[in-house]
Amino acid sequence: MNDNRESATHSAVHSEVKRYYGETLASTDDLKTTACCTAAAPPDYVQQLLAGVHTEVSARYYGCGLVVPEALEGLRVLDLGCGAGRDVYVLSRLVGPSGKVVGVDMTAGQLEVAERHRAWHADAYGYDESNVEFIEGNIEKLDDTDLQAGAFDLIVSNCVINLAVDKRAVLRSAFRLLSPGGEMYFSDIYADRRIPAEMLHDPVLHGECLSGAMYWDDFLCLAMECGFTDPRLVEHEPVDITDPAIEDLLGEVRFRSATCRLFRTDELESGQENYGQTANYLGSIVNHPVSLRLDSQQSFAAGQQTPVSGNTAQILGSTRFSDHFQLIGDRTEHLGAFSAKSMPELFPVSSQRSKGDSCC
Repeated sequence: MNDNRESATHSAVHSEVKRYYGETLASTDDLKTTACCTAAAPPDYVQQLLAGVHTEVSARYYGCGLVVPEALEGLRVLDLGCGAGRDVYVLSRLVGPSGKVVGVDMTAGQLEVAERHRAWHADAYGYDESNVEFIEGNIEKLDDTDLQAGAFDLIVSNCVINLAVDKRAVLRSAFRLLSPGGEMYFSDIYADRRIPAEMLHDPVLHGECLSGAMYWDDFLCLAMECGFTDPRLVEHEPVDITDPAIEDLLGEVRFRSATCRLFRTDELESGQENYGQTANYLGSIVNHPVSLRLDSQQSFAAGQQTPVSGNTAQILGSTRFSDHFQLIGDRTEHLGAFSAKSMPELFPVSSQRSKGDSCC
């Protein structure tokens, strides 16, 4: 009986998400918060690619970050919750004709927009045929699709996992679908505490990517439980609650959008350990000739030996980044804890706000 009740609840949430994104929201202007909006300006080369996306596709974009990592040429990419396909088409250009991008979404109206412009983008990019594919499906039930284990080098997702009821299923499937050395690079909304029960099924709060947001610490534990041993925070921004009625409903709960990267890489440790290793970035990644930023704590200037933790050395040496770095040292001698942390606090305790204060 409990299983039936839970299944009915999940189904109701999925139906509401489809309605909100398929009918309620006609464009980004209909949003009541900045949760589903990307605040930071993208790099120049990404802005140029965004300008080349069909206007109807861009108008139906609801994302909280930029899911365009580095070194993408020739990759097999999966976009979870692709919507109308804006990110799919940007990635299509970056992976090139030898790569492929697959988008999965459960909202038929969004996919109709995406599908309608496949040939248009292929022609604009000078491809003989489209290198994108769209699949209607629930990202919590990827095992029900024809997607094969280990089929993807990169998985992206933009402000969608918070809408999923079974987030564990999403992350477990992502780990299964990634090839060894693959990466999940995604943006989402997180809360500074577990969402109160009375907010969980509010249709507007859920559609605005708020009531489904995970407590940040719970997300970190879940990611590691699903096999992603060393989550990395890339960047984060506060969510601005612009609607007074929504702000009143939320009370003291605070939200931030965050971009993270999770690697499917063996031999990562639970902590950042120091083995005296260094990494020299060769400056060979397209659009990143001077420097490369791995995460919020670790950047590399081309041509300079940079101290790295054992985990960072393992990531750089066993993923698509391996051809772009010269690594020196191994794990023969342990020198204690590495000084830099890969995962800083997203919600510092000192910045707790009281009700009525701004979200910042």
